[in-house]
Amino acid sequence: MVDGPVVAVRGEAYREVAPEVARFAVTATARDRDREATLARLAERTAAVRVLLDAEGPAIDRRETGDLRVRPETRRSGERVVAYHGSVTTTVTVSDFTALGELMLRLADQDQVEVAGPWWSLRPDSPAHREARHAAIADALQRAREYAEALGARVTALIELADAGAAERPMMSRAAYALGAEVESGPPELEIDPQPQAVHAAVQARFAISEPALG
Repeated sequence: MVDGPVVAVRGEAYREVAPEVARFAVTATARDRDREATLARLAERTAAVRVLLDAEGPAIDRRETGDLRVRPETRRSGERVVAYHGSVTTTVTVSDFTALGELMLRLADQDQVEVAGPWWSLRPDSPAHREARHAAIADALQRAREYAEALGARVTALIELADAGAAERPMMSRAAYALGAEVESGPPELEIDPQPQAVHAAVQARFAISEPALG
């Protein structure tokens, strides 16, 4: 139980920071009337993707095969199979963006391979989250002092501090790029602009203040 006047405030902080990682998906596909031929082509194209990714070495932070699909295609009426479709999707994570566009283009140049992304984000333990939380607390204290000053009082103690449940608010992750014209001297170039990430932190705080000088 607190004796004396109390001021309750909300402190917030917003930041836009550079992304730390980028993710993109690489999907190899195959289609044939024969199931075994579909599987063989799919395995061959997936292996070609793996060779390209292996060649990048430490430039790739992480890669995961997360979606394998093989399905029959039937006629609209009946269950007669007319073809088989197969696909394998690999998600690639990188933190070095210097060669990201070039890597995505090399992968997209493979036969029957689709590339989607990139999607930008921060690491879960990014210092940006800690800095935003500290700024939110400083904002709460500043607001409390301003309210106390308006009453002719001063902040004397912190009574309670609670996280308001704010978190990183990701933006729409659209790749911003410019595709250079293809010339005889080499392949096209893809320039990718990393998308800033919005970080938001908020706290609820209660402070004890001295007796106001209302007179």
